[in-house]
Amino acid sequence: MENLRFSFSHLFFAFHFLVLINGNHCSSGSLLAYSESQAETDRPNVELSRTECKKKRVVVLGTGWAGTSFLKDLDISKYDVQVVSPRNYFAFTPLLPSVTCGTVEARSIVEPIRNMIKKRSGEINFWEAECLKIDAANKKIFCKSNLDENMVGNNEFSLEYDYLVIAIGAEVNTFNTPGVLEYCHFLKEVEDAQRIRRTVIDCFEKAVLPDLTEEERRTNLHFIIVGGGPTGVEFAAELHDFVQEDLIKLYPSVKDLVKISVIQSGDHILNTFDERISSFAEQKFGRDGIEVLTGSRVVNVSDKFINMKMKSSGEVFSVPHGMVLWSTGVGPRPVVTSFMEQIGQGNRRVLATDEWLRVKGCEEVYALGDCATIDQRKIMVDMLNIFKAADKDNSGTLTMEEFEDVVDDILERYPQVDLYLKRNHLPDIRSLLQATMGNEREEVNYEEFKSALCLVDSQTKSLPATAQVAAQQGAYLSRCFNLREKCETSPEGPRRFTGVGRHQFRPFRYKHLGQFAPLGGEQAAAELPGDWVSMGHSTQWLWYSVYASKQVSWRTRILVVFDWTRRFIFGRDSSRI
Repeated sequence: MENLRFSFSHLFFAFHFLVLINGNHCSSGSLLAYSESQAETDRPNVELSRTECKKKRVVVLGTGWAGTSFLKDLDISKYDVQVVSPRNYFAFTPLLPSVTCGTVEARSIVEPIRNMIKKRSGEINFWEAECLKIDAANKKIFCKSNLDENMVGNNEFSLEYDYLVIAIGAEVNTFNTPGVLEYCHFLKEVEDAQRIRRTVIDCFEKAVLPDLTEEERRTNLHFIIVGGGPTGVEFAAELHDFVQEDLIKLYPSVKDLVKISVIQSGDHILNTFDERISSFAEQKFGRDGIEVLTGSRVVNVSDKFINMKMKSSGEVFSVPHGMVLWSTGVGPRPVVTSFMEQIGQGNRRVLATDEWLRVKGCEEVYALGDCATIDQRKIMVDMLNIFKAADKDNSGTLTMEEFEDVVDDILERYPQVDLYLKRNHLPDIRSLLQATMGNEREEVNYEEFKSALCLVDSQTKSLPATAQVAAQQGAYLSRCFNLREKCETSPEGPRRFTGVGRHQFRPFRYKHLGQFAPLGGEQAAAELPGDWVSMGHSTQWLWYSVYASKQVSWRTRILVVFDWTRRFIFGRDSSRI
């Protein structure tokens, strides 16, 4: 009871802390912040002619992190905004692992999209439907409603657009592994988390039935997670806590037969985190009895077995299972794949955009979030043009004064330069050039200039498929749309090294705000800006505060905190519903 009072008092403190944060609008690290009011709008005719509307029509596909972040700040008085999505809500996906075990209820992390779009100086129209095809040549999309087909009316319709924003996310990548689609669970949607919750309870209920052998009970209670990334690790930790804190009290006869295994093809779990966090997580799982199999690749999955191959020895072996969660990465959705083939990107694995989030080959189509990646321009491609732009007197050499005139434009246009400087602990790009010139040199020629920057492009990296990236991209694009008219006459971007003038907007720059990895047992690890790494119980309370403050509305914020409080007092709900 003393521990219970301790936990509840800390949670109460965390709740008041986040209230203070939001009350003072200190939300620089926040992914999203939405106002909470609902506007009732009359449903307009879908077939409204574009000639009847003077404003440019913006069609947004998707209501995930990228789409809702874009809608949140968009000045809709300037545009006719249409939103198409097969789900009529926004889901706070970082808490999906908590939903799988009843730590948080599903309705606590979702916000109806119609609560989030409202009348201001304009109107946003929402259609609950799935986009089946994008016709870029005719600026049209074809959609089909996923509602009950027994209802009257046509389920298929089309929409024309002036600007299209693709933010439909991605689907699970199975790598064409046999049996994955048929026998594995995924964790991308709220429905996935609810399905996993039912399966976990079913495994325990099946294991306690009479006349089963001990081996059959062990098989039913063997939970396998394929993928040692943040989602897989967090689910393993949540499941372990659910079992140890709640289920073994309800199913004491099988408490010693439960096994949780994490299969990772790489050498370590959480390999996108700092090595200290990865090592801490492996040690924590070892103490908790969670088996971590690294260097293993899944060959195929059946209803009762999962077959794996060890990379080091080539040995193939089978392991029986009660449930398998597949969490190994994402791939494009069929509509995106079809669109990529249409615009000449069929040989790519993901939709490519430029630094302004415009789809390459389609000037008026934008792509955000997991469905796209930024194809960062290499600095070596423009090296000669950069040198010529800096060499104003055409002397064939650059002085430090001439170089300083283009430094800011280089850093803004090519973010890999900044990454290279940080990796090599250089204070600025002038230091990089000075190292090539030498202390006594006052000028540098083209070959020396090229040599100083030749390794910069090696730091170019694709952005991770995370909610943080998608939210920042949505906020960036809405700003570009809001300033479109102003920047047409007064461009704000860096100078064009391959042409004249300046770019209309500044390129998108991702600002990493840190990442968390809950590890169970009221412990978590965090990797925060400035190479700061934190692990342990205090980090878990920081996780509570941050994730509560990041909720999309006060309604969901309060519901999530109440769910955490309920779990501390009453435990998790083990019902199958």
